[in-house]
Amino acid sequence: MNDIALLDIFKESFTLVILLFCSILSVTFTIERWWYFRKAKGSGDALLAVVGKLLQGGKQDQAMAAAKESPKAVARVIEYGLLHRGRSRDQLEDLLFTKRLEERLKLEKFLVVLGTLGNTVPFVGLFGTVVGIIKAFRDLALAGAGGPAVVAKGIAEALIATAGGLAVAIPAVIVYNYFMRKVKDTSVEMEVASARFVVMIGAK
Repeated sequence: MNDIALLDIFKESFTLVILLFCSILSVTFTIERWWYFRKAKGSGDALLAVVGKLLQGGKQDQAMAAAKESPKAVARVIEYGLLHRGRSRDQLEDLLFTKRLEERLKLEKFLVVLGTLGNTVPFVGLFGTVVGIIKAFRDLALAGAGGPAVVAKGIAEALIATAGGLAVAIPAVIVYNYFMRKVKDTSVEMEVASARFVVMIGAK
């Protein structure tokens, strides 16, 4: 086993290359979504208070500017509501609903990649395991006779593929579930802000 070069195994196993690529994808989209949610998440109460005070003072343009300055997803909903606040209550509620759907799509962007990796990467690892076992038996057949050293490389490739698949899939599933919870929380915040905004402006 000491003669086994892990780097050589990696170079010769295309499944390990696939797993490496999947791990890079997982890390990349995890960082991107973390940064996006860091800016998008937040309650709209403080912004509604500012907007309400400005509207009461007749400062519609400043109210719109205050909503635009905030990077939060709920701010985009309030900004859209300000843009259409002259409409009837039913129309405004329908417009705010469609805006929330748009913002939810932005929140869910790339999450399908993490979910897909979590579901499919274990099978890639399993495929690598099967390939490694096949190589081990092939080496044994070619050698004709020998001890564990003959099949060691193939077995090592099989076990590394299994471990690699799990190492990529488990974090991807955890991160996916974590971000989906963030999507749900932010969606609720947008719904609450929408309802309070409609009441605040007194739409008929």
